[in-house]
Amino acid sequence: MSDVYAQPAAAAQPVTTGDLSQYTTLRLGGPAGRIVTATSAEEIVARVREAGEEILLLAGGSNVVIGDVGFPGTVVLVRSRGLRVLAEDEQTVTVRVEAGEPWDDLVAATVQNGWSGLECLSGIPGSTGATPIQNVGAYGQEVAETITGVQVYDRDAGAVGRVAAVDCGFAYRSSIFKYSERWVVLSVDFRLARSPLSGPVRYAELARALDVGVGDRVPLAQARATVRRLRAGKGMVLDPADPDTRSVGSFFTNPVLDGAGYELLRQRAADVGEPPAWPGAGDMVKVSAAWLIDKAGFGKGHAGPEGVAISSKHTLALTNPTGTASTQALITLARDIRDTVHARFGVTLHPEPVLINCTV
Repeated sequence: MSDVYAQPAAAAQPVTTGDLSQYTTLRLGGPAGRIVTATSAEEIVARVREAGEEILLLAGGSNVVIGDVGFPGTVVLVRSRGLRVLAEDEQTVTVRVEAGEPWDDLVAATVQNGWSGLECLSGIPGSTGATPIQNVGAYGQEVAETITGVQVYDRDAGAVGRVAAVDCGFAYRSSIFKYSERWVVLSVDFRLARSPLSGPVRYAELARALDVGVGDRVPLAQARATVRRLRAGKGMVLDPADPDTRSVGSFFTNPVLDGAGYELLRQRAADVGEPPAWPGAGDMVKVSAAWLIDKAGFGKGHAGPEGVAISSKHTLALTNPTGTASTQALITLARDIRDTVHARFGVTLHPEPVLINCTV
């Protein structure tokens, strides 16, 4: 194995307490019982073992909503870094990436090295270790397509092991790791193509922005730059100067309906237009949550209590633009959206982020 890049382990950090809002992109969250830092896989395991039952792992904090009561147990800040080549041949390269590696830094490195497979996931905030948990996807790519395995600490067995991709239970924005306290992700293995070109462009919006046809390929750097530009236009690239980026990105997942459910939705939406949808396996259809929210009366910039709001750029993002709101205010807005969409269209929206000591 060879290091593509690695960061020396930081000095051990003291145990602290504090408000968890400083560790989340929403800038929301109450106090922690104690906060510790782990800068390597070995430290992550040690910190988890020491902490006992009540534990919360935080890395980028970009896909979590923490309640105003905070978290009374131990919060482990995952700060492990580095990328190593495990195997390579003329066509592919397999790399192992530490859980705390910032995701967009990884994507930038793969593009720079001429490795194709992650370029359309550029600009997504958060850490590499979070990507298999959520099966992160955007602009026609999902991490499930390139992950070969995930190194984990199994809290039930008290042992470190590897979960092969086939056993990860990857589904739309889901995996066996999501909502499970059993698994602690330590690192992730990706198999990428050696190519200066992107994978086939699958997403129509991206194809239009690139001025190519769906299925065409473009230089990796061009794909990355275009995706970042599109995301930034929706407030989906972290920017301290942009209040719309104080969010968790998409707050709701796109509903997946069977054929009968989609026909019922079409009937209830007949007065406002055809619901945008994409075919899935069998007769399943994925429907645009953003469209449902907008047509239910919640447009861009819609204001909620205490200054929380729907992003001025994207109806799927709920924001804390002033940085001074409470989690309860955000949850109140989310419930209002969910309940109104259900009453109007008969479709239930489900939160995409992990909710800690709060519920929609």
